[in-house]
Amino acid sequence: MPAVLAALLLLAGSGPPSAAVPGPPSLTRVVLADGAAGRTLADHLLCEGEQAVLRWRNSLFGVDVTETFEARAGGLLLTGVTFALPGGGEPPRVRAEDVEDLYHTGGPFRAEGLARPVARVTFRVGEIGRPRFTLGGRTVAFADEVGFGGTVRLVASAAAATAASPACPARRS
Repeated sequence: MPAVLAALLLLAGSGPPSAAVPGPPSLTRVVLADGAAGRTLADHLLCEGEQAVLRWRNSLFGVDVTETFEARAGGLLLTGVTFALPGGGEPPRVRAEDVEDLYHTGGPFRAEGLARPVARVTFRVGEIGRPRFTLGGRTVAFADEVGFGGTVRLVASAAAATAASPACPARRS
């Protein structure tokens, strides 16, 4: 089941976010919702460059997986992936272009410098993986929210700034 999570995550997305343009900082709205009931689990605005992190256990390979996302130009990009042996040392670094194969072959590794757009993902919750998504200082534990076999839907999109929006630092040119 966790292997399906990885495959869905790698294949998700709707093309690259638009190129950054001068002006006010862009915001990315990330919504996590119960896939069956539609109940909102989290709805958060990320400033340009702010990170969100998905952590889960890959039961097939026995590794702890950390996937790092960054808000860019009103979208989310998968920027880093780590497969780490529980209690093991620092995983070896690999090239970004090798990540897709390594998701399917297992073993510890760490890749940075990815730029894979993610717009929509549906996560199916297994009994072992313990997936949890952290954004804006809040962690959503998927199994606690939707139970075994449930689904969590992630949608990332550009958001318009409002008076209630977070104060984001100005973009650098």
